[in-house]
Amino acid sequence: MITKIFIGLAASVSLLSLSSFQQKTKFTLKESIERGKDIYITHCLTCHMEQGEGTDGFYPPLAQSDYLKANKKKSIEVVLYGASGPMKVNGYEYDEKMEGFAFTDEQVSDVLNYVRNSFGNKESVITPEEVKEARKK
Repeated sequence: MITKIFIGLAASVSLLSLSSFQQKTKFTLKESIERGKDIYITHCLTCHMEQGEGTDGFYPPLAQSDYLKANKKKSIEVVLYGASGPMKVNGYEYDEKMEGFAFTDEQVSDVLNYVRNSFGNKESVITPEEVKEARKK
């Protein structure tokens, strides 16, 4: 009888330990921005430059960008699906094509949180759940 109780107790402790490892870590803006910086350096810096200033006439600035502030969902869609055709940013028109990225919801959230909170920008958080919703387009 004592052996059965001990085995049951050990199994319960094991299950509790296993479930704590499986729980997702809590989303924090600070950690998202840190991960997003690495994604930006790898995938975005070449066109949008080190300080998000873009390239006149070719690639729009991300620094203090009115486009980023205007529509969260549109920013998500640009990262996911790319952009083509004329785009007005900070009063200037840009018409270079941007390809979308095969990022996870978390990666899209992270890179946008980095961009939206760097280069003089201070915008609200974009969660992976919002990216998931935008994919349902």
